[in-house]
Formats: sequence, C-alpha cells, structure tokens
Amino acid sequence: MSHYSRIRDLREDSDKTQQEIADYLGTSSQHYGKYELGRAEIPFDRAIMLAKYYNVSLDYIAGLTNNKKGLAPSELTDSRHEIIKLINGLSDEEKQDFAVILKALLGELKK
Repeated sequence: MSHYSRIRDLREDSDKTQQEIADYLGTSSQHYGKYELGRAEIPFDRAIMLAKYYNVSLDYIAGLTNNKKGLAPSELTDSRHEIIKLINGLSDEEKQDFAVILKALLGELKK
C-alpha cells in the first residue's frame, strides 16, 4: 500500500529518524519501522498524529491523493462524499471502532 512509503518519505523529507517519530507516537522504533515496511497496520489514532505532525491530510497518507492537503472537492465521488459526511458525524470513540470494523471487512474482501 502506498501509505507505508508515504510515511517513510514524509519522515525522510523532514530529516527525522525512525526513533524520533516513534517517540512522538509513543511506540518503539522497531514497531514504527514495521509501519514503514507495511508489516504492521497503522492504528487510526497514530495515522492522525502523523498527519498532524507533517501537516498533511489522512487522504495523502492513505494514498488517496497526491495533494498533501487532501482530496479536492472535484476528486470526491458522491459515494466518497457521503462516506466522509457519515464519518465526520461519529465521535472519536466511534471513529476508532469504525476503523477496526473497516479493517476487518477489508481483510475479508481481500481473501
């Protein structure tokens, strides 16, 4: 997935070490390295932390757009726009629960 290379590129462009970013995220450098290699899924809350740290959108980190500020309105299909509206209406806890459920569903679809 492209978001793994994105977080590595963002880190390198910022002249940061894996240890520095791992400290910011509250994890070990070994575990953070797994995010960059695609060997571990990035938890939603940590993806948000990375987006804030690098001042980029989650859309960019996820590889949905090459625009660091996020999807332009013209890039949003009606279904994507509806999904965003639904997600924005969730509490932080519900968003975390949704992320867990979505990962499980996507895992089933990939089988």
